[in-house]
Amino acid sequence: MNAQDQTLDLLRQRVERVAEVSALTAKALKLTQALSGVEMDILRLELEIGRSAPSQKLARELQDTEDKVETQRKAHADCMEEIAAVETEVAALDRMIAATRGG
Repeated sequence: MNAQDQTLDLLRQRVERVAEVSALTAKALKLTQALSGVEMDILRLELEIGRSAPSQKLARELQDTEDKVETQRKAHADCMEEIAAVETEVAALDRMIAATRGG
């Protein structure tokens, strides 16, 4: 494989990784929106509990919602780690591309 072919292959890989970062970023934004919605549900339930007599149903619903928010936070953190890993791959490809171009 000559230098031009190698550079083109590296550029193709870079485009694929950038597309992956884009898709993961969209996923992270959706997870952020979902997390915000669940956090609003927690606030609503806490207000409702504060305004009314303690209820097993509300307490159970609050606990379930708090569990859901933890699951959402974990999913978001995992997604952010994936983004960081792919961005590291993009940076490595950038260095390889520069090296094939003599830079």
